[in-house]
Order: sequence, then C-alpha cells, then structure tokens
Amino acid sequence: MASESSFDIVSKVDHQEVDNALNQAAKEIRQRFDFKNTEAAIAWSGEAIEMEAVSEDRVRAVLDVFQSKLVKRGISLKALEAAEPRTSGKLVKITATITEGISSENAKKVSKLIRDEGPKGVKTQIQGEELRVTSKSRDDLQTVQRLVKEQEYDFAVQFTNYR
Repeated sequence: MASESSFDIVSKVDHQEVDNALNQAAKEIRQRFDFKNTEAAIAWSGEAIEMEAVSEDRVRAVLDVFQSKLVKRGISLKALEAAEPRTSGKLVKITATITEGISSENAKKVSKLIRDEGPKGVKTQIQGEELRVTSKSRDDLQTVQRLVKEQEYDFAVQFTNYR
C-alpha cells in the first residue's frame, strides 16, 4: 500500500537575506557618485524599510538599487510592497514592507486551480497562511508544482516540506 506524499505551498522570505540586501544597498548608495549631496539613505524603520532622498527621482533610484540587491539574493520582488513617494519636509520618502504568507483568498484561488486543472486524486488543504497538497503519486505532486509555477500570481510562491 502506497503512503501519501505531500508538500506545502508557502510565501516566505528569508529575513536575513533581506537585511543583507538592505545593507548592500546602503553601502552602494553611500559610495555611488550620483547619490552625492542627495541625502539618499535606506534603513529599517521597525518592520518597514524607509528610503529617502532630496528628490523623487533619487528616492526611486534608491528603491531600484534595493530591488536589484533583493533579486541578486534570490528574493522575489512580489514580496516587496513599496508605497508611492511622499514629501516629508525637504526630503522625499518611500516606505516599503516585506509581505509573507498566502491570504485565504489567494489560497482558495490556488486550490481551485489545482482542483480544476491538476491531476485527479490530488487533495489540497488550507492551513493558516500555507496550502498543503497531498497525493498518492509523487509524479502528480510534481505536475502540480509545475502547474502552480506557470501561473502569474501577485505573491511569491515556494514549495516546502516535500515528503
């Protein structure tokens, strides 16, 4: 009798990698000539990331540098939510947050996709901010992973606990 295999679909971010990307971006901003005398900076502000500079185009450039560092460290830009630039005194600021977890509405979308287009005999179960997929066939689970990867969701997707 074959036992059931399973994996979890999650949306998680390695916070140490985000911190490393932020530190690299801050170092590059301090050293680059085009950021001289623009008071450009990037730093943690509680759970959020605060970017600032004297003009909107410079603060957007700070965001661009940070995004490139995230990509180099293997973090999906779908996990980064940046607000619109806002003026604060003489500086322009952008606040960005890192989002994690799959909302119940998004989990239902993924579950429906697997039910409708995935192999028969594959079961899904929403568990908080993740989705457990089980099947007797490991090939079916790999088919489901391919199916989910091919979709364009507005959140980052990873597969964990493959058993």
